[in-house]
Amino acid sequence: MAGDAPAIYLASASPRRSELLRQIDVTHEVRPVDIDESPRPGEKPAHYALRLAEVKARALWERLPPAQRRPVLAADTTVALGDEILGKPANQEDAARILARLSGRTHEVHTAVAVLHAGGANARVSTSTVEFRRLTRAEIDWYWRTGEPADKAGAYGVQGHAAIFIRHLAGSYSGVMGLPLYETWELLTPALGLIGWNTQAP
Repeated sequence: MAGDAPAIYLASASPRRSELLRQIDVTHEVRPVDIDESPRPGEKPAHYALRLAEVKARALWERLPPAQRRPVLAADTTVALGDEILGKPANQEDAARILARLSGRTHEVHTAVAVLHAGGANARVSTSTVEFRRLTRAEIDWYWRTGEPADKAGAYGVQGHAAIFIRHLAGSYSGVMGLPLYETWELLTPALGLIGWNTQAP
C-alpha cells in the first residue's frame, strides 16, 4: 500500500501486532490507548476480549480530530482455562502460577479484532486451542529469565521460546500471536476498499 500516509491507525503498542500488519503489507501508525481492562463479573473470556477490542478502537477514534480520521484497528488477546481468564503476570511468581496452570493442559486463546472507520464498525473473534506439555519448575523459571512472559496474556508468547512447550495448536497461529490475519483482512477489506487489491503478480 503505497503512499506517505498510513492506511490505518493501530490502537496497540504490541510490536507483534505491528509486525503482523507489516506481514500483510498494511501501512499503519501506532497509537496505543489506555483503558480499564478489568473483567466484569461473570464475563466470558471471548466476550471480554471482544469488548476490550471494541472499546480500544472507539477510544482512539474519538480522540482523533475529524480531519485526521482513518480506519482504526484494535485487538485484544485473552488466554483462558474454561471460563477463567489468565491475564498478564504481575511478577515472576504470578507467571509461575499461570504457567503451572497451563502445564499438561489444553487452553483457549481468544483474540478479538475490531475495525472502526467512517463507514461503520465491525469486529471478529478468533478462538484457538493450545495444548502444553508438562512443564517442570526449572523450565518455568528458565522461561521467566528469557524476559518473554512479563507482558503477555497467559505468560507466554507462541512465537518465542514457549514454542517448545506447545504439543498441539488448532486454529490461528497469528491469532495466538496477537492478531488473527484472516479476520483482520476480512475487516480491513470494506474499510480500505481492498477488494481485488494486489492481485497482480509483481
